Amino acid sequence: MTMDDAPADFQIRWHGDAVVVVPSGNLEAMSWDLIEQAADMVMAPLSDQKVPLVVFDLSEVGYFGSVFLALLLRCHKFVKSRGGELVLCGASKMARELLRITALDTLWAIYDDCDSALDAVGA
Repeated sequence: MTMDDAPADFQIRWHGDAVVVVPSGNLEAMSWDLIEQAADMVMAPLSDQKVPLVVFDLSEVGYFGSVFLALLLRCHKFVKSRGGELVLCGASKMARELLRITALDTLWAIYDDCDSALDAVGA
């Protein structure tokens, strides 16, 4: 699958060596199949990276649940296995609270904006 074939619910942008993934606001309406496709799409270009750097920009997402968390965890596991880093930015208050309750805020650094996240991963 190429980035042009990507589900419209995700935008992928390169910033230097980092990939910025921008999910759309209708994340909770996405089916598991579509999330699986999105995970494959996000990870495909990373397989060419020696040390993948990924920023999930959540600025368009108000809330998400277990399906999206599964996508984040799958991407995290892949990125970490290659010595890379995955960070989040732009999370709403509700999303930050969900990440805090699930203790996933201890797994991923969360930045206020994309520029701060890109600086943090060195992109």
